[in-house]
Amino acid sequence: MTLKVLIVDDESLARSRLRTLLADCKEPEADVVGEAANAVQAMDQLQHGPCDLVLLDIHMPGVGGMALAGALMQMPQPPAVVFVTAHTEYAVQAFEIEAVDYLTKPVRLERLQLALQKVVRQMAVSGGENTEAAGAGEALIIQERGRSERVALAEVIYLKAELKYITVRTANKEHIYDGSLSDLEQKYAQLFVRVHRNALVARRRVRAVEKHNDPVEGEGWTVRLDGVDERLAVSRRQLAAVREALAG
Repeated sequence: MTLKVLIVDDESLARSRLRTLLADCKEPEADVVGEAANAVQAMDQLQHGPCDLVLLDIHMPGVGGMALAGALMQMPQPPAVVFVTAHTEYAVQAFEIEAVDYLTKPVRLERLQLALQKVVRQMAVSGGENTEAAGAGEALIIQERGRSERVALAEVIYLKAELKYITVRTANKEHIYDGSLSDLEQKYAQLFVRVHRNALVARRRVRAVEKHNDPVEGEGWTVRLDGVDERLAVSRRQLAAVREALAG
């Protein structure tokens, strides 16, 4: 999906940087539908067209970001709010008014991408569709030994690319699936999180992220999953996203 985003910050350079970062976001993508330098401009923008997410600064002339966020929450269909600020001391207050996330400047692309993913998951829940229910009726069609078998996505613990095929692991069995891991990741991003270039795991199955020491590869990370004893390697690049899935 593509999120419609309103950027609210009194500094034009800060707005420009966020716009540039949003253009690089892919999962989900983001479309900047407007910019505002203060609360009055922000409310005016929202009157002319709704948005999914407001990226909101805290210290602004006139009405500050906290007060504006409180006003947004009173709207019939309030947008999600993610604070983007140079100040760390307002985080607790931000979450008390149900902000989805709290980013500190300078914002990194990876951290912004995680915040957008949080917004998508919240939208699914507020629409009456949590991540488990979202995949309840969907399945992979596995072709094995001349027959077709339907494997419900709700039963899948992980998907691991091996050579030309994907191992589909459930609590009771392994299946071989002919498909693309990237395609599955894109289609079912609300259900699975990438832990390594060759593996996706079910978000609801993540139980722990643990450090380990391999005599050959050295220090690294693994993820512990509900339903299987084996651990899957977590790349440093994906570590933040896996921790996010654990927290969510």
